[in-house]
Amino acid sequence: MMKALLGAATLALGLGLGAPAMACELDRPLKMAGLDYDSAAFHTAVASAIAERGFGCKVERVPGVVAPLVNGLARGDVDIVMEIWMANPVDAWVKAAEAGKVEPLGTTFPDASEGWFVPRYLVSGPDAKAPDLKTPQDLKRYKALFADPEEPGKGRFYNCVAGWVCEGINTKKLAVYGLAEDFTNTRGGSGEALVAAIEAALKRKRPVVFYYWGPSWVLGAYDLVKLEEAPFDASVWAELKASDNPKRATAYPTSKVVIGANIDLAKKAPQLASFFKSYGTTSDVTSKMLAEAREKGVTPEQQALVFLKTQGDIWKKWLPADIASKVAASL
Repeated sequence: MMKALLGAATLALGLGLGAPAMACELDRPLKMAGLDYDSAAFHTAVASAIAERGFGCKVERVPGVVAPLVNGLARGDVDIVMEIWMANPVDAWVKAAEAGKVEPLGTTFPDASEGWFVPRYLVSGPDAKAPDLKTPQDLKRYKALFADPEEPGKGRFYNCVAGWVCEGINTKKLAVYGLAEDFTNTRGGSGEALVAAIEAALKRKRPVVFYYWGPSWVLGAYDLVKLEEAPFDASVWAELKASDNPKRATAYPTSKVVIGANIDLAKKAPQLASFFKSYGTTSDVTSKMLAEAREKGVTPEQQALVFLKTQGDIWKKWLPADIASKVAASL
């Protein structure tokens, strides 16, 4: 009887029926940074689902913000951080990379961007109220269009959250572009409060000018136009960041965003590391996924499964065929 059972099991395995689940290369959970902002949370959920369903790993999220998490990455308390913004990386990453404790793997998206935006309906089409609005300097002529109800005679510019790096950069840009006296520099107390005010204007098709970044659900949900600034210049950018009274401004740099890994991960788990090295999407794909999640009110984990079910042409390229099939069969 035992021989018969073993023979049947061997035959089943030979036919690919009931093949054993792949054992994770790690003898512990894969520790992933639990960054909570939307694009990072989404990509962490996608990578976690693949690690669990394709590689048989348990995944543990380590909550926190980027600098402490990167310090944890250097120590080995974290294995993976899904977003390291290379145009302006946190000091913790620079120091850990110089010390040989971390390394970049795949590119989460190569084209992250920041800038000042207006809705397309404002500048394009037969009903456009500001067809000649193309640059930040042009805003001076249109300040009445962006009237601040609390500051008569001024327009309103929606900056990013008070205390964020972008808030200081945008404040300096307002001065360089000659707009500081003509526009109220509106900073939100939180990201949600700020975006609620912006979205209220967009939904009503009212004039609004604001700073934002991509990928984000806002850029995925609305048809926006980025105002044209002078092409990115590294020396001007350095002056803009360092000086309290800069005389020049430049566009935000486009940022390559990579997956950061502890240097030992590739040694301990080469197949997992190969997956992370192959990982890659775009800002546009990410923004659309985030916008859809926002509209439906679903979690990053739920939207990650939507991505895996609908975007196989993207993610199957990251994996060997047998692992990709295993993930697909689990959905």
